[in-house]
Amino acid sequence: MNILFVSSEVEGLAKTGGLADVAKALPLTFKQVGHDVRIVTPLYQTSQNVETATTVLKDVEMHAGASVYSYSVKMVELEGVTVYLVDYPEYFARKGIYSDGYEAYDDNGERYAFFSMAALHLAQLLEFKTDVIHCNDWHTGLIPLYLKKHWYNNPYLANAKTVLSVHNGAFQGVFDINTVPFLAQSGIDHYDLQHGTVNYLKVAVRYASKIVAVSPSYAQELQTDLGSHHMGDYFRSRSADMLGIINGCDYSQWDPANDKMIPANYTPDNMRGKDFCKSSLQQLGHLTVDSKIPLIGMVCRVTEQKGFGYLLPILENIFHHNVQFVMIGTGDPHLVAQLNALSKKHRNKFYFINEFSLSVSHLITAGSDFFMMPSLFEPCGLNQMYSLAYGTLPIVRAVGGLKDTITDLEEDPKNGNGFIFYRPDSEELLNCVRKALLFYHEYPQTFSHVRQKAMLTRFDWHQSALKYEALYQSLVN
Repeated sequence: MNILFVSSEVEGLAKTGGLADVAKALPLTFKQVGHDVRIVTPLYQTSQNVETATTVLKDVEMHAGASVYSYSVKMVELEGVTVYLVDYPEYFARKGIYSDGYEAYDDNGERYAFFSMAALHLAQLLEFKTDVIHCNDWHTGLIPLYLKKHWYNNPYLANAKTVLSVHNGAFQGVFDINTVPFLAQSGIDHYDLQHGTVNYLKVAVRYASKIVAVSPSYAQELQTDLGSHHMGDYFRSRSADMLGIINGCDYSQWDPANDKMIPANYTPDNMRGKDFCKSSLQQLGHLTVDSKIPLIGMVCRVTEQKGFGYLLPILENIFHHNVQFVMIGTGDPHLVAQLNALSKKHRNKFYFINEFSLSVSHLITAGSDFFMMPSLFEPCGLNQMYSLAYGTLPIVRAVGGLKDTITDLEEDPKNGNGFIFYRPDSEELLNCVRKALLFYHEYPQTFSHVRQKAMLTRFDWHQSALKYEALYQSLVN
């Protein structure tokens, strides 16, 4: 099949989160099984590894309503997959991808409306007869609309079907219709407008051929009022066209046996390197170097989604125990300020790093005994997969992809690989943490056995790709 994979970010070029990981790994797997897959993404000022990019289209004109856009396209190979970079400096030559700090750019609606249209325009210009266009989140949400309203007679796109992956339904792309000059002429009707605003994700859900949530549990949650981010009616109306496919994990990047970012490598059969990683992490955090003290790690965006609303009130309760905690992340300034204050107050137990560092993230994953993910919601989650591979047992809430990948040790001792709590509240989380610490202290041999078994757990991209492939085939046929 000919697959056009359209994403606002791609790992190895530009990345802010898990979307970028998927946008690289899934097309690579499609390529390996024999499909012709092309990725389309913006060329940002911050884009990496584009030194070898070649210009394939220069100053082509695209008409959008009364506007005419002149843009260029560059091409780069990403591990054998062709990536087209849409080069329009007015929109993408900025310090950030979506924001210049914590606040989103005011013209994001216009930026990604243009990008979505350019992706279809590009398929026509390159004469790429497309079978499936894989859209990702709200940034590409207008593609199904454009295809249905404007490109249905195009010889290269007439038979194309659209698949929308919902990586995080909380981000929907809601904009005033008047801030996107050409959107009023794009086929938007009253059903897509609410008080003069357009919701790009709702448009995508309405017009996409199929909708995929990034885990089976998240697919179910999106169809509930509680878990739908106020889009329950939209998702329920497309229930027959929805399914959940768990993301895979890129073990070429996350494998303690050959990870170059950690100070010592290790395997399930030889765990000495993990002890060295733990002491290195304790040194980094200016904590007491002691292998017997349980160490909790956390790598995440500092937002309410990640459970800080009920984690922060109990951190001091956790510190009453003989425990250490190392956390890295950036995000909400209010939450960051509280974490910084706690880090200073409990200097001998808690070390908070307010930045993003891939190498430190790897060290925390390798050097911790437990990995904290108490998310309010978590569409799929990748960090719990990484932590399992490193023998670091997750402490998670039973939601979304966390529910699909982690089994509680108390509920299922034979298959358990972590610790789970259910209600999104402080008391439940604190009880779960205490249960994990008790297990660590009281059953050290069992703990060692469980983490070695956890390292053998695999969430392979190939299996996920086969499910996407079957979905594509059903659409094409």
